[in-house]
Amino acid sequence: QVQLVESGGGLVQAGGSLRLSCAASGRTFSRYAMGWFRQAPGKEREFVAAISGSGGGRDYVDYVKGRFTISRDNAKNTVYLQMNSLKLEDTAIYYCAAGVTTYSSTYYYRLGQYTYWGQGTQVTVSS
Repeated sequence: QVQLVESGGGLVQAGGSLRLSCAASGRTFSRYAMGWFRQAPGKEREFVAAISGSGGGRDYVDYVKGRFTISRDNAKNTVYLQMNSLKLEDTAIYYCAAGVTTYSSTYYYRLGQYTYWGQGTQVTVSS
């Protein structure tokens, strides 16, 4: 069982930055690929970024590439999402998720590949 707790959301002006954190319980954090997803009002939850258990592999949805950076600190059982140059359309609830992997280089894109989810943190970008 893994418990995930997000933090770092808030209100920010367009062009600003936020850093989200997701702290995980358990002693096998490096066995899990981690992902960030978001859900805007009236929309489905969508993939934002993912990182492998080792941290060596990562990927992003196209419209955040160059602006968002996912990273992890396995010693602290924490994954981060640094968000720069925020846009109004980035407003959403952001969720972190964990999916167990066999290989430390694996990461996932689909919601169904993740077993554990946090409660979400609200990010609001204002003009």
